Amino acid sequence: MAGKSGRTISNTPAGGLKEKIISLEGALVLALIAVNVLGACLSSTYNFTNIMRESPRYLAEIFMLFGIGFILVLGDIDISVGSIVCLAATVGCLSSNAGLPIGLVILITLATGLVCGMINGFFATQFTELPTMIITLGTQIIFRGIAEVALGSGGSASMNDIAGIGVLRVKVGPFPISFFLVVIFAALFITVLSRTTFGRKLYAIGSSKTAAYYAGVDVQKIRFFCYSLLGFLAGMCGLFLLASTYGANTTTGQGFEMEVIAMCVFGGIATTGGKGNLIGAFIASFIIVCLRIALGQINMNTQLILVIIGVMLIVSVLIPSFRDLLWKKKATKS
Repeated sequence: MAGKSGRTISNTPAGGLKEKIISLEGALVLALIAVNVLGACLSSTYNFTNIMRESPRYLAEIFMLFGIGFILVLGDIDISVGSIVCLAATVGCLSSNAGLPIGLVILITLATGLVCGMINGFFATQFTELPTMIITLGTQIIFRGIAEVALGSGGSASMNDIAGIGVLRVKVGPFPISFFLVVIFAALFITVLSRTTFGRKLYAIGSSKTAAYYAGVDVQKIRFFCYSLLGFLAGMCGLFLLASTYGANTTTGQGFEMEVIAMCVFGGIATTGGKGNLIGAFIASFIIVCLRIALGQINMNTQLILVIIGVMLIVSVLIPSFRDLLWKKKATKS
């Protein structure tokens, strides 16, 4: 039908099956299916039961996905999260070995992550002339250094009492409790980012901090909150890793920052800020988790797995550029 402006308005609702399939989220779902098919072809032990058994240590990383997503939408970055995970797990392990009750151990572990995030937030908001890459590079070294000093010459620590932390290893059928928590967190953070005023403020800051400030948005307060939140989520990651491995060492959380950023970027969140959503990032996280499990079952070298994830990250960054270039060429020809 034609509107008053003379333009033709389609009676067919937008967003049909074809549009959903060729959308980023649709492509990611197809990629997730392809990864699982590949895993089944590579290893005879790649099945649902084994995936669920191995998933807790990988699911722990996904908690940080939501915080990193917020940070990237802001146009910032935090590369210290792996070290925060290491420090939180170390403090939690040593607290447990000191004889503290499990409830207090959990609180101390989460508080460690929160404090580290607040430190990052403080420097990012008080020294705005410094790139957050440089700030978090410094704290990355400091946090892991503190963990290494605390762990001593052995470089590792094991929990003496593993009974208490077992509450975090509870399963509901084949699903670990961390799976349900990750899904709940996903629903919460996706809703906040896409449906609330706070989410719109994040996009506004990511698009232009100056414009957001003059529009009445408390830019630095929101940035501080997001860094603190990410630290808390890194502490949660450290807690579930502690429950999964019953200990901590100097390599705990190593490379996590790259993997979590890769999940976000692969899921369509722009590193320049103001673009993307957590739905694509959440789907992408399971692609990477399933890929790691599949490659791990054929005993592929851990460093080689990181190389593959790094290549995926680069490709995911380049795809939008190639797509825009093709569209420009088509527009020029037409």
